[in-house]
Amino acid sequence: MNVVPDTSVVIDGRVSATVDDGQFEGATISVPEAVVAELEAQANDGIDTGWDGLEELQRLADLADEGVIELEYVGERPNAIERGHASEGEIDALIRDLAEDLGATFLTSDVVQAEVARAKGLDVEHVSPETREVGTLTVETYFDDQTMSVHLKTGAVPKAKRGELGEMRYEAIADEPLDEATMDEYAREIVDAAKESPDGFLELSEPGMKIVQFRDYRIAIGRPPFADGIEITAVRPIAQTDIEDYENADELKERLLERQRGVLISGAPGAGKSTFAQAVARFISDHDYAVKTMEKPRDLQVGPDITQYTELGGEMAKTADALLMVRPDYTIYDEVRKTDDFEVFADMRLAGVGMIGVVHATRPIDALQRLVGRVELGMIPQVVDTVVYIEAGEVNTVYDVRTEVKVPAGLTEEDLARPVIQVTNFETGEPEYEIYTFNRQVVTVPLTDDEGGPGNESGVDRIAKQEIEREIRSIARGYVDVELKSQDKAVVYVEEDDISSVIGKGGGRITDVENRLGIDIDVRTHDENPNYGAGSGGGSASADGRGGGGTQAGQMVTPEITSRHIVIPVDGNHGETVEVQAGGEYLFTATVSRGGEIQVSRGSAIAEELEQAIDRKEPVTVVPS
Repeated sequence: MNVVPDTSVVIDGRVSATVDDGQFEGATISVPEAVVAELEAQANDGIDTGWDGLEELQRLADLADEGVIELEYVGERPNAIERGHASEGEIDALIRDLAEDLGATFLTSDVVQAEVARAKGLDVEHVSPETREVGTLTVETYFDDQTMSVHLKTGAVPKAKRGELGEMRYEAIADEPLDEATMDEYAREIVDAAKESPDGFLELSEPGMKIVQFRDYRIAIGRPPFADGIEITAVRPIAQTDIEDYENADELKERLLERQRGVLISGAPGAGKSTFAQAVARFISDHDYAVKTMEKPRDLQVGPDITQYTELGGEMAKTADALLMVRPDYTIYDEVRKTDDFEVFADMRLAGVGMIGVVHATRPIDALQRLVGRVELGMIPQVVDTVVYIEAGEVNTVYDVRTEVKVPAGLTEEDLARPVIQVTNFETGEPEYEIYTFNRQVVTVPLTDDEGGPGNESGVDRIAKQEIEREIRSIARGYVDVELKSQDKAVVYVEEDDISSVIGKGGGRITDVENRLGIDIDVRTHDENPNYGAGSGGGSASADGRGGGGTQAGQMVTPEITSRHIVIPVDGNHGETVEVQAGGEYLFTATVSRGGEIQVSRGSAIAEELEQAIDRKEPVTVVPS
């Protein structure tokens, strides 16, 4: 009897298994060179299936040495063109042709291959891919009841994160480092279990990185050259909570059930965001809502009634399109991070789907701030009406988000009324922030004293000073200083040569500024400023904003956030290299364009740092290198 196996059955290890069962004992196993070439290419690319197939060929060689079978290699290696079209069936066709020429039984575990071969009149033996009961993985033995994650790496002592939520400790859990052979054995055991057990699957398989979902564990396996050694990181949720376990549970439950909502669950890494999201998902699913999830990778622990989706064709936007056909009442979007994620979240919410997103944030307001510039300002309350901030496993803050047309807090002129996003503490009912457009830029103004700056200066005061300074600097050539006297009055100090330019003919220019800002402005020279020279050794300030006496404080700037960029306007220094600082700390070096600005693409690491500094109301300065 002659048997020709294809690549699928060699990778599955079913050729030797079938021989061991006695079905092909004494047969001649003719392995096509095309199979060997395909396995070799996969192994060279670091793909585990290639190594699995080569191990199966070694088992067949051992069986041949024992006289159980005869083993031969037949045919020719495929050329580059045929290998390039392997996904289109070129190599499969070569293998079928060999089976036909030899009059052999064609052995495959690929159902498509089996049907095509039968249609061509071949004698086909189709074996289903083997699944087996998978016991406890070795990596599972490192976990105890308080272990959230285990971290293993070649040449390093095994470590784990253990403890209660918010009080995690990163500690060694063994005495000796692991060698490469042991790590390779652990990694192969995990991947094999994911393939063979119905309790697991490969979430991601790329050269150098595999992410496995196995039972309650999400396991990432890194290999060289992607990592500098074999590394295994296994994560497991340590807490399974119900929504009733959290404060404000009754109010939140009522809010979630009265109608579909747009909710952001925010907090720092490890704070318990996903645990709370799981509790919310189970709660609304138990109350007759159809619930789905969008995750990459999938690691939320939810019941069987909740289907977990990942990227479709490498894009969450395609997943969203498919979900709209499924018509869920609520969708849990785990890890909303990039601009594309926020856009997909907003599109689904505006389509009427209840959306619950999980985002990283260090303060409650930061979650909402991340929408600014990514979603049209006026649409934010339609996209997100509730923000839940989790800290140390507890609900720390809940915000209600809504739009009102009003005069922003701290301003007095009635003609300054505009749409204002009001962020209210859900528990106390007190407004804590207002977000609105002021002089062509979006500002977030804290209404409490908790975030007051130096001298307990309120958020409104800081915004007002920035806007007054910006307006006057567009007119004056020299140094500008602003002092707020009250909510509707300010004094501006400028160089004596700039007085006439700032005031304008008949006071027309300063009146225009007052009308735009809704603030009465008194213009004076620096000599009339009692604080002039303080902190700079009594020296005068130069036109670029640097103090005298050898200091170089830099030019204060007000970045503008657009949908794609953060734009930093710079007065002077065109074509020069400058340093951008926030709160006196270096951020990055850049070259000022001829148009007098620096553009930073949103989504980059630099932009993230700059946005965080802006959110914290840190002064941003530009200093010549």
